[in-house]
Amino acid sequence: MIETSAPRAGVAGWPVDHSRSPTIHRYWLKELGIAGSYEKFAVRPGEFRQFASKIGEDGLVGANVTAPHKEAAFSACDQRTPVAEALGAVNTLWRQDGRLWGDNTDVAGFLANLDEASPGWAERGKLAVVIGAGGAARGIVYALVSRGFKRVVVVNRTQARAEALAAHFGGPTTTAPWADLATELPEADLLVNASSLGMVGQSPLAIDLSGLPERAVVADAVYVPLRTPLIDAASARGLRTVEGLGMLLHQAAPAFARWFGKQPVVTPTLRALVEAEVAAACEAAQ
Repeated sequence: MIETSAPRAGVAGWPVDHSRSPTIHRYWLKELGIAGSYEKFAVRPGEFRQFASKIGEDGLVGANVTAPHKEAAFSACDQRTPVAEALGAVNTLWRQDGRLWGDNTDVAGFLANLDEASPGWAERGKLAVVIGAGGAARGIVYALVSRGFKRVVVVNRTQARAEALAAHFGGPTTTAPWADLATELPEADLLVNASSLGMVGQSPLAIDLSGLPERAVVADAVYVPLRTPLIDAASARGLRTVEGLGMLLHQAAPAFARWFGKQPVVTPTLRALVEAEVAAACEAAQ
């Protein structure tokens, strides 16, 4: 029997209503003239493997994975890309030759965002300081090591988590106590907030950027609000900045291309569309 249904994909999470992925992928489907769909899948904890087993059936060509399922998705896979293996987490699933594959596109999204927003950001590549030690930080540290940074310092409020992350990657990855953050900044080429600090509803990220050199780039993985206090403070100093929304947009592109067979582009129109949604969500939360 020939499969005639249009391809469909979606994002699996719990909760999942907040996800901006449907807006991104539906925009690309329309722009590229593809007869497909992208849905939200509310998958309860403990039921992810059952959901993953359905990929490849009834036109479901793949899925994005968001919290809290990225580690469960990793475990459910038959095969994984080298990046997913290194991170221990999967955010993109598809079935190939009967086997469930997993990838993690956060690394590609982070790098593409910085390449677009701040060309040449990694040319010196001596020291990067990363705030946070969760899942986002893991992908960002891997990305920085892959770009050849000589030293990547992880700073986290819970020192043990920072040390565990540094031990996972080894090599140029080290840690510094939270109280010593200011001592690392004068030599930093890049400062990245990979924590939830500064996000709407979370504690602020209160750090003094006066020690950063003029060459430094400041990036924030947080995109709710669109411009965080960290980005505003860096801009006020005249430093190059990279906002978090671009990472979300660019990490979606490799998954879309794999599922639907065409390479999408992050356009100003798409960015404005998602910005409007995020701004509305921020206003509603206040």
